[in-house]
Amino acid sequence: MLSRADDAEDPNLWLEEVTGEKQLDWVRARNAVTQKRYESDAGFGKLRDDLLAILDSRERIPTVTKIGPYYYNFWRDQKNERGIWRRTTLEEYRKPEPNWEVVLDLDQIAEREKENWVWARATLLRPDYKRCLISLSRGGADATVTREFDLETRDWVPGGFERPESKGGMGWIDRDNVFIYTNFGEGAMTRSGYPRIVKQWKRGTPLAQASVVYEGTPDDMSISAVHDDSPGFERDFVRRAVAFYSYELFQRAANGQLVKIDVPDSANKSVAREWLLVELRDPWSVAGKDYPAGALLVANFDQFMAGQRRFDLLFEPTERSSLASFGATKDFLFVNVLEDVKNRLFVFRRDKDGWKRSPFRGAPEFGTVSVVAEDPDETNGYFMTTADYTTPTTLYYGGIEGEPERLKKLPDFYNAEGLTISQHFTASADGTRVPYFMVARRDVKRDGNNPTLLYGYGGFEISMTPSYNAGVGRAWTSQGGVYVVANIRGGGEYGPRWHKAALKANRHRAYEDFAAVAQDLVRRKVTSKRRLGIQGGSNGGLLMGNMITLYPELFQAVVCQVPLLDMKRYHKLLAGASWMAEYGNPDDPREWEFIRTFSPYQNLHKDSKYPTVLFTTSTRDDRVHPGHARKMMARMEADGHDVLYYENIEGGHGGAANNRQAAYMQALAYTFLKERLFGD
Repeated sequence: MLSRADDAEDPNLWLEEVTGEKQLDWVRARNAVTQKRYESDAGFGKLRDDLLAILDSRERIPTVTKIGPYYYNFWRDQKNERGIWRRTTLEEYRKPEPNWEVVLDLDQIAEREKENWVWARATLLRPDYKRCLISLSRGGADATVTREFDLETRDWVPGGFERPESKGGMGWIDRDNVFIYTNFGEGAMTRSGYPRIVKQWKRGTPLAQASVVYEGTPDDMSISAVHDDSPGFERDFVRRAVAFYSYELFQRAANGQLVKIDVPDSANKSVAREWLLVELRDPWSVAGKDYPAGALLVANFDQFMAGQRRFDLLFEPTERSSLASFGATKDFLFVNVLEDVKNRLFVFRRDKDGWKRSPFRGAPEFGTVSVVAEDPDETNGYFMTTADYTTPTTLYYGGIEGEPERLKKLPDFYNAEGLTISQHFTASADGTRVPYFMVARRDVKRDGNNPTLLYGYGGFEISMTPSYNAGVGRAWTSQGGVYVVANIRGGGEYGPRWHKAALKANRHRAYEDFAAVAQDLVRRKVTSKRRLGIQGGSNGGLLMGNMITLYPELFQAVVCQVPLLDMKRYHKLLAGASWMAEYGNPDDPREWEFIRTFSPYQNLHKDSKYPTVLFTTSTRDDRVHPGHARKMMARMEADGHDVLYYENIEGGHGGAANNRQAAYMQALAYTFLKERLFGD
């Protein structure tokens, strides 16, 4: 029986007011306790400084995006706290120390305007790339402003396009027209907090006179539009997101008429030059053929819009494989496949006999591999990054038909000598085979005495693949800790079926999987309850909350970051309504019956013994409301449980607005874990 699921009133409801002075005083008081406890730790300052040095290191790989003749990068370091937007040429980028041309200095703009601006994105205008639309947020929030910027004068365009602060966006159609979807005033936003109206705005006219392109309903998730500026394939599209995993895509004709792209709403739809690519989340029968969920199909876009329904099957999943991603260069398509959470890449080219598949040249056999087209409208070039838990990220550049060249590699930010990566499988409560990765010393003793950190997410079809996390290496594995990542259901490691297996009423499957991994670590004598800590954020924070309430006997310490926790009210807080396809609708009594079983805030018991918990969140997070962490902290604190709390007054959903804040919060988490798991 649940202890508090039917409370008529929530005594901590007042903590949902984000920036009230009383609420922030409550936050500051609890922050002070946590800061005093851990800032005085002998190793805290050194760890914080080391983590900041990693985040600020000039040896990090500057990821670039080719736009016109230049390769653009946004960069933060010790000198540029908020960051600079800069560009270079490919010839320069190949050098160990490229010569960068600074386009925009965000620190200067923030100082001039007395705002804590955080970079969001920039979109340049073809064909001369002299104007761009730049989006910035205050303190790292999802809500942004968008302004027109002149790359010749290096300043905002006087009287140019400018979108006020809101969730939404603005994108070029041509030099004198943009698509804009934003908060136009009362009734302009959906119940999920996103725009429900998209307009076309002409230069020199008031925003109030912008013409409506499409208007959704308040129950939709969001409405947006985009202009595809690929030379020879220019098209306009309108996207109506009905729910998180369901959207309609329309092509907009020159006369403004919208024609729906007639594929399932649940499918991921994209158009690359002449090709329509469809990634299925549900089985689909079309033109007399049956295609399974997780398949990738391709058709000629113009022929499809003219009524032809002939698709070619590029990828079909198996029990052990799923589609990780796909993309296009000028003449090729490429597909990235996960086989038991290991990447395998393939290239496709169409000739008169159909699509021909070949291996992607130069891709490694192990580790996480990602490929991004250099410029799909102009070249067959690509950038490929490779990494695993102990091998620093490496960047390659190449053409589809040749061998790639290594351009950049991260330095060894920590000593990984003696560390090994292993993959294991265990059976969940219903017998499902669940994989997990473990990073440990080669000579690790199986005596149950190893401090172990288990990380998980398990939602929104997001896969947890091996990556080089220098912070984990510096703070944990190089210090003797074991690091484990669980590939639980709810994620995308085995495609849509793996995700759907933990949706709504089946949410408990994700939590059973995570608990099974923890139990397997103990059974294999890697660790014990006394030495086992766990960590997760956002949906992973909800995972942590359920480990606290449903499996408290398994763990010693929990780091719960930017979490969802009050599932009775999550849909009423910020972007929460957009996630009902994942969790369910608490206002529906039938759905609340299963949601209440995985709502940590309602499932707390005063007389239960819970592991020690550190909650961290951000005041400026306008995606997952900080009230979740605040209220859970308040309830556990009132009941006398061992809990700590830290809320960054800035930071957005990532928890930090700059590297200094990120390093501080990471140091807090690892110092907490070290105290709880390494001590006697």
